[in-house]
Amino acid sequence: MKLFKSKDEMKAREEAEPLGGHKMYGSKLRDFILGVQDGLVNVLGLLLGVATATMSTKTVLIAGLAATFAESLAMGAVAYTSTKAYRDFYHSELERERMHIEQIPDHEREEIHEMFAQKGFKGEELESIVQKITSNKEVWLQIMMAEELKLVPQDRDGPSRSALIVGFSSLLGSIIPLVPYFFVAVETAVWLSFAVSAIFLFAIGAYKAKLTIGSPWKSGIEMLLIGSAAAVAGYLIGLVLGASIQ
Repeated sequence: MKLFKSKDEMKAREEAEPLGGHKMYGSKLRDFILGVQDGLVNVLGLLLGVATATMSTKTVLIAGLAATFAESLAMGAVAYTSTKAYRDFYHSELERERMHIEQIPDHEREEIHEMFAQKGFKGEELESIVQKITSNKEVWLQIMMAEELKLVPQDRDGPSRSALIVGFSSLLGSIIPLVPYFFVAVETAVWLSFAVSAIFLFAIGAYKAKLTIGSPWKSGIEMLLIGSAAAVAGYLIGLVLGASIQ
């Protein structure tokens, strides 16, 4: 059995899995959940706090809309800069590791030996694996990046794509708790906003588990509790501020 594929075989596999296959899909899912959860939880907590403190629909809508757009832009910007920073860090480490392979190959070969020995390989099998890896410097380099440094590559469009996904999902999440305040009195909207947000948080958590691993019920309840904790904090802050303003 061949343990390592040639560069042509690796390229053919990448072409057979558009956009990077599961890795890129997982990145998109992570960005979506990050944005929608952050936007929903932050704006929900703010709305409950402002509504409880003022009982003014106009004030709640102004505060909510301002927070919605500010949150979305900020989350998109943070996603862009953090993803770009990671990509730049990856490339700097890639060049450093490439230099090590060129300048101190014996040391780097010993690291490969230790890595696979720790995985349970030994004897002739271990020596064959080490020889196979170190005979191809590109394969050697990628193994060092993934196994030693635990780093995965980012494509060139990664920062922009991440910013768009996080920013848009944050906008979507922020709007959900805000909608009831457009249609009903603030006293009713407070509870309706919380209920709609709770359902959405549970659904997102369950969907995440369905696409990855784990129990949909457990994941849904976990995300619901996290969001509810932030909402309750906003509500309590609103009570304190409302009492102090009066």
